[in-house]
Amino acid sequence: MNARTARPGEEQGHSTLGDEPSVSDPKNADEQASTVRKSVNQYEVAVLYHPDLEIDLDKAESKVKKLFTDNGGKVVKTDNWGKRKLAYPIKKQEHAVYVFYTVDMPGENVRKAERELNITEEVIRFLIVKPDLKAIAKAEAAKAEKAKKATERGDTPGSESQNEEKDDNTEE
Repeated sequence: MNARTARPGEEQGHSTLGDEPSVSDPKNADEQASTVRKSVNQYEVAVLYHPDLEIDLDKAESKVKKLFTDNGGKVVKTDNWGKRKLAYPIKKQEHAVYVFYTVDMPGENVRKAERELNITEEVIRFLIVKPDLKAIAKAEAAKAEKAKKATERGDTPGSESQNEEKDDNTEE
């Protein structure tokens, strides 16, 4: 017998992992590549602007937002914290204007956005992170559960610290 017998799960045109088509098929490779390109992830971007831009921040913000949209992203939320003191000097500056963005952007374009943010003069520091959406949802659910229990007891959400103070006073 010269014919080689196929191993379980191994057939011509199929991978050994199951019923998935082989990547060597050009049609399937194109579909997989387009699926990867279309996948959009959510990122949180912290941008520290030069402190002198506090008055005219709109121009710098629009430049950064345009940078994200040019890279296939969409700015979902913007949170401006204003001018804050830095923990240590950055580019000889003691203060910076903190702005946080929530951006939906394809993963392969994050590097492009980082390169462009590096050469943007208005930005003195930035950080792009992918948030843990499961942990955020879990924290929100726990917060809602805690608020629900507080309303069942008849407490207001902020009165817990007051009750603890009363308990401390009665122990004396």
